[in-house]
Amino acid sequence: MPRKARLDIPGLLQHVIVRGIERRKIFLDDNDRDVFLRRLSVLLEETETDCFAWALIPNHFHLLLRPNRIELKQFMRRLLTGYAINFNLLHRRSGHVFQNRYKSIACEEETYLLELIRYIHLNPLRAKLVSDYNELTNYPWCGHSVIMGKRQLPGQAVEPVLSHFGENLKRRRQKYRDFVQDGIAQGKRDELVGGGLRRSLKNQAVPEAGLYDERVLGSDVFVRALRKEQELHEKLMAGMLLPELRSLVARYYDLEKRGIEQRSQDEMVKAARDIFCYIAVRFLGHSGTEVGKVLRVKRSAVSHAVRRGELISSNEPELVGSIIDQD
Repeated sequence: MPRKARLDIPGLLQHVIVRGIERRKIFLDDNDRDVFLRRLSVLLEETETDCFAWALIPNHFHLLLRPNRIELKQFMRRLLTGYAINFNLLHRRSGHVFQNRYKSIACEEETYLLELIRYIHLNPLRAKLVSDYNELTNYPWCGHSVIMGKRQLPGQAVEPVLSHFGENLKRRRQKYRDFVQDGIAQGKRDELVGGGLRRSLKNQAVPEAGLYDERVLGSDVFVRALRKEQELHEKLMAGMLLPELRSLVARYYDLEKRGIEQRSQDEMVKAARDIFCYIAVRFLGHSGTEVGKVLRVKRSAVSHAVRRGELISSNEPELVGSIIDQD
């Protein structure tokens, strides 16, 4: 049976697992690991991709990513190709470094973000690369040490993680530390590697046809919504330009005469601008700078608008489709 296409939508939380060809080592020494992390860091900042967790194991690695303006496949292509070329040059070898197809699992962020951060950051301990939790805290090849303030990786999303654990920085880190430690006794958690819908239906005698999706870690509602969003994303990625999107959004909100380019205190205009930013960045893959030029605002303002637009869309699931499908 052919494998399904990836669920690849900007703004979607993805757990990525990459293994070496024939399970061979892809990190032979600390220099390899340094080279990989430098490349990862540059790409995270350059592409505005959030990285919540990572762990380097000798023959594979884990990343917990949320690409915000490009598709995951674009990010991974640049990361893996560049590293493989460098790896072969340094070690005087040729041929593939990674398995042909990396594994990516689309994850329901609200439910699984913290669980996945803990799961990924405990990998070096489960793999016996460190002997105990204290050693893990200082282990340089895992994102846990960055969150604990033991090292830095520009581009890693530290503050968004710690914000789940309170307000005072010291207290946040202590609560995060306790949370990760509590996960040690859980061991290897196979339920965190996709197929959430099958688990949600495991008590039914006959699972509803077509609901299970091994590419997804999330509830049945999440899986259904994600499939619809993927279809819409593919449609939009066919080539819609920003001026066309601007016109569609203005028409939907009955703002064709006024337009959405000028800032306003009118709630309708603000909603239209937020939705325009959300669709342009998350679905069409435009940068915050490009979108900002249309609305005459800075990139940071576009980022805030995207979040607001996402909230509007989550409360009105058919909104984006309705805007795009206007006659």
